[in-house]
Amino acid sequence: MAAKKACESFSKSFIEEVQKWGCMKQTGVSLRYMLEFGSKPTDRNLLISGQFLHKELPIRIARRAIELETLPYGLSEKPAVLKVRDWYLDSFRDLRSFPEIKDINDEKEFTQMIKAIKVRHNNVVPMMALGVQQLKKGMDPKIVYEDLDEIHQFLDRFYMSRIGIRMLIGQHVELHNPNPPPHCVGYIHTKMSPVEVAQNASEDARAICLREYGSAPEVNIYGDPKFTFPYVPTHLHLMVFELVKNSLRAVQERFMDSDKIAPPVRIIVAEGIEDVTIKVSDEGGGIPRSGLPKIFTYLYSTAKNPLDEYSDLGTADTVTMAGYGYGLPISRLYARYFGGDLQVISMEGYGTDAYLHLSRLGDSQEPLP
Repeated sequence: MAAKKACESFSKSFIEEVQKWGCMKQTGVSLRYMLEFGSKPTDRNLLISGQFLHKELPIRIARRAIELETLPYGLSEKPAVLKVRDWYLDSFRDLRSFPEIKDINDEKEFTQMIKAIKVRHNNVVPMMALGVQQLKKGMDPKIVYEDLDEIHQFLDRFYMSRIGIRMLIGQHVELHNPNPPPHCVGYIHTKMSPVEVAQNASEDARAICLREYGSAPEVNIYGDPKFTFPYVPTHLHLMVFELVKNSLRAVQERFMDSDKIAPPVRIIVAEGIEDVTIKVSDEGGGIPRSGLPKIFTYLYSTAKNPLDEYSDLGTADTVTMAGYGYGLPISRLYARYFGGDLQVISMEGYGTDAYLHLSRLGDSQEPLP
C-alpha cells in the first residue's frame, strides 16, 4: 500500500488520541533507578514496571509520531519517513488497545507485545537515513547544510527518544530472563570493565578494517582492566566501535601508499570520581577545523553512502567502515543519554582525539526530548 497522510489511513478519533497522549508529560528514569528497581525482579516489581511502560511508552511514541508529521522542507512526505511514521502509529495503537495490566499474566502478554514493537522499530535509523537521502536528492545543493538545523535538531530528539524507548523495553524484557548473566540487571552490567569492552569493540572494528583494506593498524589500550563500574555494555561497545572504526579508517587511508608503518590507534581509559573518560587517539591526519561542525550532523559523510550502494541488497545492516554519516552523532546521543558526552578535538595534519565521557554516578535523569 502506498503510504498516505495519517488522516487518510487512520481514523480521526485515533489521530485525536495520538494528539492527546503526545501532550502528556514524559517520566524520565535514571541508570541508578533502573539498577535498584531491576535488581529484584519479583512479580510485584515486574507488574509495576509493566504498568509504568503501559502508560509511558504511548506518551513517548505519540510525541514522535506527531513530530514526524510536521517536519520542515517536505521531509514528512518522503516515502521512507511515512513508513517510519506508520510504524510509530501502529505501535501506539498496539499499546493503547492493550487493556489495563492487572496481574502477572497480563504483564507477560504485555511483555511479548512490547518485544514485538521493539522488533518493528529495528530499522528506524537506516529508514530515516533513507528519508534524508530522498530529501537531499531533490534539494537545491545551494541550501547549506547548516540551514538544515531544524532537521538536525529533530533527528537528535528523535534518536535520543528512540534510545530511551529501546532501553526501557529492552530492560523490562531482559528482567524476564530466567538465567541472567552474572552481575547483569537487564541491560545494565553492574561490574562492567571499560577496558574489556574497549578491547572487544576494537577487535570488531579491526576485523572490518581488515576485510575492507586487507590490513589494519594496531590498537593499544591503556588503563586498569580490573576497574569496573555500572553501565550498559552494548551502548559503550557501540560508541567505542564507532570511534575506533573512524580512527582506523583515517590512519589506513593516510598510510595506505606510504612505506611507513601505520601508527597504532591509542585508547586510554581514565577513572575519575564523577566520570570515566575514554580517549581514542589516532594519527590519521585530523579533520580541518571548518569540517568539525559537520561531523555531528546527519547530512554529511565523507564516505560514499552505503544506502545507495547496497540498496539492492535490501539490507541496511551491512556494517561498513564508513556508515551513512550517523555513527558520531548517534554515539554522542548514547553518551548523553546517561549523562555523559562525546567531544572530538582535531589537529589538522596530525590526527584526532575523541573524548568519551561517561557519568560514573548514574543518577542523571534521561534527557527527554
